[in-house]
Order: sequence, then C-alpha cells, then structure tokens
Amino acid sequence: MDSARLVTLLQFADSAFPAGGYAHSFGLEACVQAGLVRDAGGVRGFLRAHLAGSTGPCDATAAVAARAALRDGDLRACGGLDDALEAMKPVREFREASRQMGRQTLRVAAAVTGDLRIGQYLAGVEAGARPGHHALAFGMAAAACGWEAMETAAALLASSAALLVGAALRLLPLGQLDGQRLLRDLHPLIAALAEEAARRPAADMWSFCPDLEIQGMRHAALETRLFRS
Repeated sequence: MDSARLVTLLQFADSAFPAGGYAHSFGLEACVQAGLVRDAGGVRGFLRAHLAGSTGPCDATAAVAARAALRDGDLRACGGLDDALEAMKPVREFREASRQMGRQTLRVAAAVTGDLRIGQYLAGVEAGARPGHHALAFGMAAAACGWEAMETAAALLASSAALLVGAALRLLPLGQLDGQRLLRDLHPLIAALAEEAARRPAADMWSFCPDLEIQGMRHAALETRLFRS
C-alpha cells in the first residue's frame, strides 16, 4: 500500500473523523447499566460479539461490496446494499446511528475526493431517497481513495472497535492502557473477520447478535443516558 492511499485510509478510519460515532455506544451503555458488562473482561466479550456477530459479516461485507460497486460505476448496486443494511438493522437507535454516520461520511468523502458519483448518491440521501448507511459510505470512500478490499474491511472493523473502546472508557473505571490492551487483543479477530468479509459475496451478508440488540432496544428507556444509542 503506497503512502498516499495509507494516509487517506488513516484519515477515514481515525477516531477523530467527524462522523459522530463518539455519540454512540451501540448497546454498551445499556449493558453496563444492567450489570452485564462490569470490567475489561466484559467489554472484551461485548466487543467480540459485536464484531463477529454484526460488524464483520454485515457491515464490513457491505463496505467491500460498495467499494466494488462504485468502482464499476454501479450506483444502483450501491442503493441495493443500502436497502439491505436498512433491513438488517432492526434496532431503531442502531439504524439511525448508522444513517447519521453514513451521511457525514458521504459529505466528507464527496468534499475531499471530488468524486461526482459520491456527490450524486449523497444528493439522494439528503433528499430522503436513500438511507445512506455508514458501511456503504465507507465502501464508497474506499473506491474513491483506491483502497483494496482487505484494507477496507480491516479499517472499518478497527475503527468500529476503537469507537466502542472509547465508549467503554467513559462508562467504566478503565484506563487508557486497558483500552489499548483491549484493542490489541482484538487484532487477530479483526484480521480474520476482514479476510472473510473481503471474500464474502454481498448476497451472503448476515447479522446475528440478539442479546446486544435487546440491550440496544432497552437503551431508549434508560432514565439517564450518556450516549444516543
């Protein structure tokens, strides 16, 4: 991977990227309040379930497929992937979070890459014709920036893990070293999931993490909340 492509990948995968992910815990806050996640070990289990049960087989797979679709100039296929993501996110808060993050990612990608196809798709999202999910937006950015399939999947998975670890550090008495250990422990899983996502056909996308989705549904009813999801 040449340095120019690497720099753009790091920009889009960085925790400071303005997609709004810092405002979401994707069910972790509800798990903490319910006493299901109490320490670093509990966070590790949550992260592995989230990545292996949803982000890898669903979102990373969609990002790889969106990358291929945009490289072929097929915006209709991008729309189909977007609709599939909408259907595969049954928790309202998770669905809205993915839409918000995707819209912001599309805005940045259209602005910094100048790709007219992304701009065209963004116009449809802002008009309400498409949901504009984050995985789709990330994959479209990957095509515009020239990332490979494995790089796209690994970057999406790593940035998702970092987002959730950041949420854990705000919800539990964990330090920065604990967070970095958690991320380092996930490297083998992220590599394996990225390899699977890079090979998986879009038609074989799947997601199954009912326990986390139940906690995500309960999040809306919490009396006090730090996060939007």
